[in-house]
Amino acid sequence: MSDKPSSYERFPVAQRIEHLLLFLSFTTLAITGLVQKYINVDISLWLIQVFGGISAMRIIHRVSATIFLFEIIYHFVLIGYKSYVECAEMTMLPGIKDVKDGIQAFGYNFGLKKSRPKQGRYTFDEKAEYWALMWGGAVMAITGFMLWNPIVTAHLLPGVFIPAAKAAHGGESVLAVLAILVWHFYHVHSKRFNKSIFNGKLEHHEMEEDHALELEKIKAGVGKFSFPPEVIKKRRSIFFPIAAVFSLASLVGIYFFVTVETTAISTLPPAEQVQVLATSIPTPIPTATPTVVTLNMNPNKPQETDLDLTTWDGGIGVLMQQKCGMCHGASGDLSLATYADAVNGG
Repeated sequence: MSDKPSSYERFPVAQRIEHLLLFLSFTTLAITGLVQKYINVDISLWLIQVFGGISAMRIIHRVSATIFLFEIIYHFVLIGYKSYVECAEMTMLPGIKDVKDGIQAFGYNFGLKKSRPKQGRYTFDEKAEYWALMWGGAVMAITGFMLWNPIVTAHLLPGVFIPAAKAAHGGESVLAVLAILVWHFYHVHSKRFNKSIFNGKLEHHEMEEDHALELEKIKAGVGKFSFPPEVIKKRRSIFFPIAAVFSLASLVGIYFFVTVETTAISTLPPAEQVQVLATSIPTPIPTATPTVVTLNMNPNKPQETDLDLTTWDGGIGVLMQQKCGMCHGASGDLSLATYADAVNGG
C-alpha cells in the first residue's frame, strides 16, 4: 500500500475567506459597473430595474467598492503575518524562473517542448494573474476616488483628469472582467475544476501536474521548519500592535474615501431663490355673456345654429372673441383676434 497522501493542503481557512470576499465584491462591482458603462443596452436597462433604479445601483456599486477596500486591508495584514510571524516564503514574488517557465509552457503547448515546466507553489500564470489583480485594484481605487469625489479631485488636479479617470476606470473594468472570463475560468474551472479554494486541498495528481517542485519539497521535508512557541509568541506581540495601527489608519483612509464629498450638488452653494411669477393687477373677468350665433362661413354650406369647434374659422375664433376678446383683443401683449396672432403668442 502506498504511503503517499491522497491530497495536500493548499489554502487555509483565512485565504478561503479572503477569496470569498474577493469573489463577492468583484462580481458585484463588475455587474453594477458595466451596466453603468453600457447603459443603453437592453440588458443594462433590465438590470437597472431589477436593482431598483440607477441610484440604487450606484449605491450598491459603492458599497461593493468599500468591501473590496476592506478585503485589501485584510490581505495586507495576512501577508504581514505570514511573512513576519511565520517567516513563510514569499512564493508569489515573480522571478527569472517564471519567465523561463512561461517560455517552456508556450513551447510545450505548441509541441516544441517535450515536457511541462516544473513549478513551485504558484505557477507563472497564477503569479501573473495575482499581480494583474493588484495593479488593477490600485488603478480602480485611484480612479474610483476621483469619480466618487470630483470636486476634491478638481481642487487637487486639473479638471481634465476627471474624464481621463472615467475612461481609465471603464477600460480597466472591461479588461478585468475579460481576464476573469477568459483566463481565470479556463485555468481554474474549464481545463480542470480546481476545488482547492473551496475545500483547501489539491489531489496528488494535480500537484504532480501543476506544482511538481512544491511536491518534491514536501516529500523531502523542506519548508516544514517552525519556530518554537515562545518565538512565535514574541513575534506576535510585535506584529499585532503594528497591524492594529495599520488597520486603523487604513480604516480612517476608507472613511475619508467615502465621506470626503457627499455629492457634487450638495457641496455647491444654494442657488438664488427667485419668484417665478408675480402679478400686481389681477386679470379682469370678462363680463360678456355667451350667445348662440349663426355661422355661414361657407356660402355652399347649410346654415348652422351651433359653433363648429374643430377649426379656427369654423367656430374656435368666434369662441375666443366671446370668451377672451375683452382682455385679449387686437391690442395688448396677447392678441386672439386672428389665428396668426394666437400662434405668435404674447
